[in-house]
Amino acid sequence: MAAITAPTQPLRAPSRFRQILDLEAVAMLWQRDLVRFARERAQLYGSLARTVVWLFILGAGLRGSVTVPGNVTYLQFVFPGMMAMAIIFSSLQSAISIIFDREFGFLKEILVAPIPRSSVVVGKALAGATIATVQGTLIWVFAPFVGIWPNPVVVLGSIGVMLLIGLGLTGVGILIAAKMTSFEGFGTINNFVVLPLYFTSAAQFPLTRAPHWLRVLARFNPLSYGVDFLRGLIVGVWTYPVALDATVLIGFATIVLAAATYAFNKQE
Repeated sequence: MAAITAPTQPLRAPSRFRQILDLEAVAMLWQRDLVRFARERAQLYGSLARTVVWLFILGAGLRGSVTVPGNVTYLQFVFPGMMAMAIIFSSLQSAISIIFDREFGFLKEILVAPIPRSSVVVGKALAGATIATVQGTLIWVFAPFVGIWPNPVVVLGSIGVMLLIGLGLTGVGILIAAKMTSFEGFGTINNFVVLPLYFTSAAQFPLTRAPHWLRVLARFNPLSYGVDFLRGLIVGVWTYPVALDATVLIGFATIVLAAATYAFNKQE
């Protein structure tokens, strides 16, 4: 009797979209980094402690000597800047997981897997942006202490803006980490990037009376538009048009993630 064989199904070629971005790989990398964050809460506690120091100790010392625009107090003016601080520190720091994964061989396994490398970048960026947004959202706990009582629409709007800022800044961290092989080197470059971005963004003080060169730097700093977007939503003080804020943040995130993908495609 002739053997009966089951008909074989032809293998399907991956779709055009999946050749560019594998959503399953993105979700896996996103979930992996979030689980790691949930298990190691020191970063979260450090972010809250940093906010207390900068908002209530440093802020209390500066509020009598800094004039802010609009009908707001100095602590209300700087409150959105504390959200930006949480996002910038968390976003760039989250990219250090790439060096950790390289040290233990996980990154090599991912890079040789049959998935587009853009999936690695997007998965890592979404995870970093999500973690940063969680930390930034927790800053709302301190809002009543500075006299801010937001409505749910403002809170949801701020979460969207923080997620957009986080995507761009995590992309910067990924771009740096793609070229780094040591934790020490990443930490040095990280500090070199964080402080100029933060202090030229008007997060801590207005730049209306700052030297001209500093105001020019602020216009080229994408975080300036993120801080302005948050400040406008929360306390109604705007420096730039809202459309410009949104356009710069979207464009910055797109360009940086594309550059990070290119850097990963160059790796062996």
